[in-house]
Formats: sequence, C-alpha cells, structure tokens
Amino acid sequence: RFRTEETEIYAKLAQICRGRKVVLVTATPYNNSPKDLLAQIKLFQRVRQSTIPNLSNIEGFFKKLEKNLKGLDRQTNQKEYLAVTRDNSKHIREKVLKFLMVRRTRKEIIEYYGDDLKKQKMSFPIIAEPKPIFYEFNEKEDDIFFRSIKIISNDFKYARYTPLLYYQGKLGSEEQRQKNMRKFMKMLLIKRLESSFFAFKQSINRFIISYEKFIAEYNQGNVYVSKKHIGKIFDYLGNGNLDAVDQLISEGKAEKFSSDEFSEQFIKDLCSDLKILGQIRSLWQGIERDPKILAFKEILLKEKPIIKGKVIIFTESKETANYLMENLQDVFPNKIIYFSGESSKVERETVMDNFDANAINVKNDFKVLITTEVLSEGTNLHQANVVVNYDIPWNPTRIMQRVGRINRVDTKHKEIYTYTFFPTDQSNEQIKLKELAVAKIEAFISLLGTDAKLLTEGEVPEGHNLFNRILSKEVIEGEDAGIESELGYLQEIRKIRDEQPDLFEKIKKLPRKSRTARKSSDNEIKLLTYFRKGKLQKFFLVDQDSFTSTECDFIKAAKLLLAKPGEKNTKLDPLFYNLLEKNMAMLEKTAVYEDDVFSTKRGSWDNAARLARILRTRQIRKYQGFTDDDEAYIERVIAELDSGSIPKKITRGIYQKVSNTPEIIANPLKLLLLLKDLLPEDFLQPTRQGGGAAISIKKEIILSEYYSVG
Repeated sequence: RFRTEETEIYAKLAQICRGRKVVLVTATPYNNSPKDLLAQIKLFQRVRQSTIPNLSNIEGFFKKLEKNLKGLDRQTNQKEYLAVTRDNSKHIREKVLKFLMVRRTRKEIIEYYGDDLKKQKMSFPIIAEPKPIFYEFNEKEDDIFFRSIKIISNDFKYARYTPLLYYQGKLGSEEQRQKNMRKFMKMLLIKRLESSFFAFKQSINRFIISYEKFIAEYNQGNVYVSKKHIGKIFDYLGNGNLDAVDQLISEGKAEKFSSDEFSEQFIKDLCSDLKILGQIRSLWQGIERDPKILAFKEILLKEKPIIKGKVIIFTESKETANYLMENLQDVFPNKIIYFSGESSKVERETVMDNFDANAINVKNDFKVLITTEVLSEGTNLHQANVVVNYDIPWNPTRIMQRVGRINRVDTKHKEIYTYTFFPTDQSNEQIKLKELAVAKIEAFISLLGTDAKLLTEGEVPEGHNLFNRILSKEVIEGEDAGIESELGYLQEIRKIRDEQPDLFEKIKKLPRKSRTARKSSDNEIKLLTYFRKGKLQKFFLVDQDSFTSTECDFIKAAKLLLAKPGEKNTKLDPLFYNLLEKNMAMLEKTAVYEDDVFSTKRGSWDNAARLARILRTRQIRKYQGFTDDDEAYIERVIAELDSGSIPKKITRGIYQKVSNTPEIIANPLKLLLLLKDLLPEDFLQPTRQGGGAAISIKKEIILSEYYSVG
C-alpha cells in the first residue's frame, strides 16, 4: 500500500507518523523492487540524513541498487539478473533492515515459542498441499481467447483513455501518466478476460458505450479529460481496486477541452478502437459455454474439504462475483453470501458473524462467501477452512494475503485448504493438464511482453515459475526459503541468561579485544574479527592462503563461532597479528567505500530540490517584510526539503502551484501563506530517530577468533 510517495494516502500516513514513535506491522513483507521499501523507511527517517549506522544517505543507497538492475532483462539476462537481485536483497537486509525490522515467521514461532503456544492452548493449522483446478477450453474457445488477448495487446490504442497523447498543447509530466493509463486499461481487460468470460463481455459492452458517447461529444466539439482524477485512479490501481477505476472513468469526471485542440489522429484512433471493440464483441457472441464454472461445479460436488467445510471464493472482478453468486445457487441454495466494496455495514456484520470465529454473535447461516480483494486483508474469516482463487493471482503475495484470512493461530480447524484455477487446452490425459496450464501462462506473458509486470506487480516470471509459486506451501505460509533468522542464536543467549546466570555474567564482562584460538574444522588458517562502532557491527574473515579479508554476516559469523561445551582452545601464533591488520584495514576500506558509493546528488527533476532553490533566492531569504518567525519558518522548510523528509505528493503540489502562478514568487508573503496552507506543520516537527548516527563514536575490536591447523 505504501510503497510509493505519490498517493494521498501515503502523505496522510507520513503526517501521522511524523514526530511520533511508530511500529509498522505487515503480514506480507515482500517487495518487488528495492525502492519499494524506501517510501516506508521515509515515514520515520530523513533519507539524506539517516541515523542508520554507516548509511547516512539511504536514498543514494536505494538508487545504487536500482542502477545495478538497469539494462538487465529478466528473460535474456536471467542468470545475471537473478544474481544481482540476490545481491541487492542481501545488501538491503545487512545494511538497512537489520537495524529497522523484526521478522517472525510461523515456522519460527512454532520452533522457538512452541511451549508458550501450548500453554495458551494455541496452534497454527496445517496447510494442505495447494490444489490446482484445471478448466479446459475447446478449440473454438481457445482460439477466441487468444485472439482477444492479441487484439487487446497489439491493435487496440486505448485512445478514449489517453486523450492527452493527442493534445496539441503543452503536456509536461502528463504524457507518461497517459502512457501508464494505457497500460493499466490493458491490464484491466486482460484480468477481466481471465476472471470470467461473463466479466469480459460486460467490460467490452461498457467500453463500447463509453467510446460511442465520447465520439459523439467529440463531434459536438467537446473532449473530456480525467486529468483531475488521475491521482485517484492510480490510488485505486495501486490498491488493486479495478472496479473503482472502471466506475470513475464511466462517470466521466473530467475537464472540458475543445476538439480542435487535438490532432486528427485522435478521432481516427477513436473510431478504429470502436470498430475493434465491435469485432471483439462479435467474436464472443457465439460463446455460450463457460468451461471455468463447469469445472468449479464438478469440484464443489466431490472435494471433501469443500463439502464438509466453509469456503471463501476470491475474485478480482465484481462482475465475476455477481455471476458466481447467481450460478452457484443450484449447488448451495441459499447458503451463499456476497461481499464487495459497495456492500453495506449490515452486510459486513452478517459476513463477520458467519465467517469470523471471534465474532460476538457467531452464526452458521452461510457456507460460502464470495468476495473481491476488499476482504483479502485485515479481516479474520477463520470459521472457514477453504480458500478458492477463482482468478489467477498473478502476484503470489495475493495468495498469502487471501489464505491469511483463515490461517489464524486460534482457528478451530486442524487443516486448511487452497484451490486455484488455471486454464488449459482440451486434453484426454490428466497428466498433461499441468503442462498445458503452464503453456497458457507462458502465452499470456509473452503476448503482453514487459507489460506483464502490471499483472505480476513486479518482475515477469516464467510460466512454470509462476505456476509453482502459486501452488507453493512456502509462499502461502510466507516462509523465505534459504534465509536464516537470528532468532535461534538469540534464544540460545536467553537460555543461558535464564539457566546459567553465572556464565551469562561472565559473557557480559568479557573485556574488549578478547581473543582465542581453536583448531580449524576445514584445515584452513583464518581469523574472524568482530568490530563495533556505536550501533554499527561488522564481522570480517581473512584466511592465510588468499590473505584477503571479506565481510560476513551475523549468521555466518555465529556458525563459525559455535563451539561444543568442553572444546579445547589452542595457542595463538604470530600470524594472528598479520591477519588482524588485514581485517582492520578492510573495515576502514569498507566504511570509505560505502560513504562514497551511496552518496548521490539529486537531479534537477526533484520537486523538493527545485522548491528549495526558489526559497534560497535572495528575493525570498532577504525579504524585508518577513518577521523573525517567518525567516525561521522558511529556513525550517528548506532544511526539511534538503533532508528528503517531505512526501513527493506534497512537494509536487506546492511546486506546481508556485511554478504555475508567477505572482506567488513575485510576492514572498503570498509564497509564505501558500507554504503554510499546503505544507502540514507536522512535517516541520523533529523526527523521533533517537541516538544519532554514531558517526563520531570510536571503533572497537570486540573479539577475534583464530583458526589454526596442526
């Protein structure tokens, strides 16, 4: 939700956070690109004056990581792309997140807090192996399905939704926004098609009506542009609320332009689009069978978890939800309830009574809940034990969110079940269905090209990879394969504290520069050194053969330091001091390198930088009409703009107002009033970062362990 600063909701959250101590809690901590995390960190850190040890410029750090991926294609440079992605992730964990984030998975809770769970008579349910539901196209359906995708992807111009691309006046930043709108409208149609034939046909009919009205208005000399509401549209799109986008566009909330302000190509593309829409509608007129709902009904009648339990069916389309509500009554008469963003408070209470195990008035009037993404987050629905993904959740995080509604620690169910729909070709061999489903996903992705990122909300995976991730228990449970937690080691220390207080006290009082030697387990001479500088902690390992020092993370260092009770130490030899010098030199080199690599200058495109330049002009700073308080206010605003702590949504709004109204710059008092009106006072309060960046604190060698041979 808050991975971009460009939305109104982000600006409001940033205002709430400013000057307060804040804990951000999420069940889905995944990010699609390094910069996704930057906006969230900015809620409580000045990104160019950070207090994160050894990383004062967080913005520069994330820009560097983005630059590492530039020019690398996920398909053609797969090996290099994945290597860089893994390296970026490690950098983020080691240099940023370890100072900011506490991460606990269900697996860790069970392993390290199992006794506590038992005392409270709580347990997590077992997640059964996720099951695919294959629905089969016949030859005609398959042909029309993919012809439609091809037309939507290649031939359709989306001119009705991108009028400013044809505007003959000044465009500015609107050009990119209009191009993005074209991509998002393409995504909307593709998602509708995959959701259900019914939803797609309804969308095509709406598009046709919209185009006919738009062309009629154009011929009357009028063009309406949703420029004012573009921000709201992107908010809705970011939240996955495609129905709200649809409604906003169909309501025609827009500004009025004259037709002669647009190029002749505009009306040509509008008429061409309308003709294409008519062709698509004609293609689908002969399709009466719905293979997806036929397959679903078959599953509903024979799968034991569905027959015995309660079911939640998720779909991204409101129209598909209504269609399912109507067409599943013969299977579960009067046992289905539907909920969407338009449902009333009373309807929500009915849903909670029937599906939230913690409801005050628990009821059992309904067996099946059909809902859109509006209930995929922030609700308990754990009276149910089955989740059905009626659409392909192109972003696997969606699955985790949906299943998270029933995967609760206090559920009464021992096991929970998930089912996901995948299209295939007609086949008599069950074993081929998976291969055919993967081929279908591959075809989707290849037809859409790089725009497939809009479906997956991140990198574009291969078909088999996406298929396997959607049906992965690890993804559903939110477990990161291969990433070890520090929790096991922290628990070991806690155990010593509680059970061996004398030993714990001895550890606490170990002198600085403690050193020891032990026999090497791999017959290599090496030295591990643990350095500390304030909150910054680093481990360096150097071996005799290469004589090269490298930094290692806490997990690797802890594994090297791990010793059995009673293990004997060995003697240090003179080589210890040579290796220690290498580690110390590497510490200095790393600190200088990081300072240099991650310090970047802002470009002139930055609205905060532009606004700060205006406020620094002699005309503003030396204006004699300002009081002492006014001058202090201007200096505070400049300081906050420089530190990067004001959301882009706000700086853009102020800068646009200033640059579009020359009399504001000409009159410093008007500029002052504008700032006080548009810049909430909260953003001029100090952040509660605590402690300082520990830049001037001296370096300490905490301990060294030497690994000898012989």
